[in-house]
Amino acid sequence: MKTPVKATLIAAAIAVVLVLVAIILAIVRQSPAPPPEGGGGDAGTVSVVRESSHVLDDGGPDAVTVVEFLDFECEACGAFYPIVEDLRTQFAGEITYVVRYFPLPGHFNSKNAAIAAEAAAGQDRFEDMYRRLFETQAEWGEAQTSRADLFRGFAEELGLDMAAYDAAVADPATAERVELDFNEGRALGVGSTPTFFVDGELLELQAWNDLETAIETAVNGSS
Repeated sequence: MKTPVKATLIAAAIAVVLVLVAIILAIVRQSPAPPPEGGGGDAGTVSVVRESSHVLDDGGPDAVTVVEFLDFECEACGAFYPIVEDLRTQFAGEITYVVRYFPLPGHFNSKNAAIAAEAAAGQDRFEDMYRRLFETQAEWGEAQTSRADLFRGFAEELGLDMAAYDAAVADPATAERVELDFNEGRALGVGSTPTFFVDGELLELQAWNDLETAIETAVNGSS
C-alpha cells in the first residue's frame, strides 16, 4: 500500500515526465513552413552560416559551429532557450553559436519579433533583444494582434537609440534580412523550429538530449 508521501512523489514524477513529453511533441509537431515562391533555391549554393549571421559565441577557428534556426514566438524554441544557454556555458570556448531567423507563418508576431531583434542588432544589441524576447514570450506569444509596440518598449528598456531603432524597423531592408534567413533555411531543409545544424550537418531531434550529444561528439571528434 502506497503511503500518502510516496503517492505524491510518484504523481509529481509522472507530471514532470508528461511535461517533458509534451514539450518534445511540440518540437516535433511544429507546423512546417511552406516553401518560398520560386522553390526555395538550391541547398548546394546556400551556406548554413552567412557573414551577416548573428554570432552569440565565437569559439575561434577550431570550434564546432552550432547554428539554430529559430522563431521567437515558437513555444518549442522557448523551451529550448534555457537548454541552449546551459550548453553555451558548458561548451564555452569550444563552440561558435550562431542564430538565424525562421519566423513561421502561423505565428502572428514571429516576424515582428525578428524585425525587432534585427533592429537591435543594428546597434550591437542583438543578444540583449534575443534574451528579452524569449524571457517574455509568455506575455505576447500567440497574440493575434501586432505586439510591435511591446517590442519597441523592450528597445526603450534596453536603452537603444529609438530614432535609429524606429528607422531600422521601418526600413524594408530589415524585413528582407529576416526573409533571407527564412528562405535560405527552407533551401537547407528547415521546416520547423528549432532546427539545429552542428558543423553544417542538419540535426534530427529524436530525444531531449540529442543537441548536447551531437555537440559533445563534434567537440571530442575535433579535439
